[in-house]
Amino acid sequence: MKNITVSVDDETYRRARIKAAEMDTSVSALVKTYLTGLGSQESEFERLQTLEDETRARIRGFSAADRLSRDELYERRR
Repeated sequence: MKNITVSVDDETYRRARIKAAEMDTSVSALVKTYLTGLGSQESEFERLQTLEDETRARIRGFSAADRLSRDELYERRR
C-alpha cells in the first residue's frame, strides 16, 4: 500500500475532520474511499468501451444503402 501526502488549507481540513467524525471514520479513510471510487470510474469506462466494441462488431453488415424507401417505410408501419 502506498502513502501519499496532500496539502489543504486549514478550513478544508477542519471541515473534512468534522465530516469524518460525523461518519465515524477518519479523513484518511474518506480520501481512500474517494480515490478508490475515482479509480473504479476508469473501469466503468473500460466496460463501456468493450460494450461499444462488441456492439460495433455485431452491426458490421449494416449499409445505409440498404434503407427502405419512403413508401416502404410507411407501408411497414401499418
